[in-house]
Amino acid sequence: MSNHSAPAAGTEHRTSMRAVVCVRAGGPEVLEPRELPVPAVRAGWSLVRVRGAGLNRSELRTRQGHSPNVRFPRVLGIECVGTIVESSAPGALPLGATVAAVMGEMGREFDGGYAEYALLPNRLLMPITTTLPWEILAALPETYLTARGALDALGVLPNSAGRLLIRGGTSSVGMAAASIAAGHGIETVATTRRPGKVNALTATGIAHVLIDDGESLAANVRALWPGGPDQVLDLVGASTAVDSLRLVRRGGTVCVAGSLGGWLIPNLEPIAMIPTGTKLTAFHSGTLEGDAGRSLLQRIVEEVEAGVYRPNLDRVFGLGEIGAAHRYMENNEATGKVVVVP
Repeated sequence: MSNHSAPAAGTEHRTSMRAVVCVRAGGPEVLEPRELPVPAVRAGWSLVRVRGAGLNRSELRTRQGHSPNVRFPRVLGIECVGTIVESSAPGALPLGATVAAVMGEMGREFDGGYAEYALLPNRLLMPITTTLPWEILAALPETYLTARGALDALGVLPNSAGRLLIRGGTSSVGMAAASIAAGHGIETVATTRRPGKVNALTATGIAHVLIDDGESLAANVRALWPGGPDQVLDLVGASTAVDSLRLVRRGGTVCVAGSLGGWLIPNLEPIAMIPTGTKLTAFHSGTLEGDAGRSLLQRIVEEVEAGVYRPNLDRVFGLGEIGAAHRYMENNEATGKVVVVP
């Protein structure tokens, strides 16, 4: 069982809750605090008292109107952690159990984590045993599952093999990947476009941080590794993927697992742009939702508890401050994970 405290008696009998609703596509001002009814439990779904929710750039894009399957008004939030307060499967999800949930159209097809309570499909709920504070636990699921899954896709883990370049190193996933790499003794270089964020990356245990100014990165990488990195984890995404294919050694692998630079690679010509023998792959965190990610997330939590991985928590906002939190992310002020605690 989790060592988190069970919910106070009567918590599950509340009839209303605070939530932040995205009322239409637009800027942060479209995120409106509201009082909503607590959702009623139904078969296959359980009610979670949200104790913390990590914020993600995908929520910025949804808010801006770039998620075509989302109908407004909608409570956003593709991940959260909390406790079960009403369960439709008490054997697997007992009252008071600590759980995490990520993806599965959470915050898109149905309301997500920007609320005091969330009604979530049982298939998404991952029971977790931990003593971590809520804000630290909330910083882990989406970020660390994505980072670990991408490193697995690259073949870096479990053998800690190769020389790894992380592009977009001061994003929340980049910081998590850097922390995992350092924890496993992987030879790693990380990039950032902001010199003021270098110290945050070196604090994760990364020995070399390079400024990605769009001009000198290739030369600086070659100065460290004349043959190039064996793997590139590209979290900038579409705008740098082709350049990453040029940076990686011939026969190496590039994994695109972020979209800081957009979703589409313009005018992609595979034969011309992908060197012979070099591999281009991708990772999407939806492959580790629910049961598929539970044991991995438990191991990640234990590594953070042991001090092997750093949680890389940048800043905590209150539920009523989500608009300010979106501005903070949109202005690229964060170095690591932004979390909301209701």
